[in-house]
Amino acid sequence: MGVATVPRPAATVIVLRGGAEDLEVLLVKRNPASRFMGGAWVFPGGAVDRAEGEGEQALRAAGLRELAEEAAIELDDPTALVPFSRWITPAQVKIRFDTWFYLTPLPEGARARPDGHEVVEARWYAPAQALEAGRRGELLLVFPTIKHLEQLSAFGSAEGLLEHARAREIRPVEPRVVLSGETARVVLPGEPGYDEERA
Repeated sequence: MGVATVPRPAATVIVLRGGAEDLEVLLVKRNPASRFMGGAWVFPGGAVDRAEGEGEQALRAAGLRELAEEAAIELDDPTALVPFSRWITPAQVKIRFDTWFYLTPLPEGARARPDGHEVVEARWYAPAQALEAGRRGELLLVFPTIKHLEQLSAFGSAEGLLEHARAREIRPVEPRVVLSGETARVVLPGEPGYDEERA
């Protein structure tokens, strides 16, 4: 209850490999000791630094910085990031982010290496395989990661996914937390309970 926190701008980078072959995406494991999403497997990313400024340029700069810091993947060209989605943390959550998710192919010769501090492991997965590993309890996956993996699993190649993303109109996705007794669940626009809770 109370006034909603203003979300911080953030950028997440979904690194793709496979070209015209089977699609794989990079997931990194956050340090289990982290206060925020400790132990979760996520796409590299984080909040925009004040020094990076504002707007799209700052978002892309943050995405490149986080990718280099967390996975040792260096990208020199901010335009190599292809916008895929924009998610805004529910108003009911205290720590909120307004996150742009970008796609980019793995640069030739690059190899993902976790920094050992913020993230402790890095692995490549076909999106459907990552979801299955999450269901088996082998990976701790959080709601936005699961929903993006579900979308990505519809594509057979990185090339096909990038082509789709370049023609895609980005509309903000604002999940809501719906309470039922002592149980809370996250719902997306169009799902049962979303509009009722808003009223």
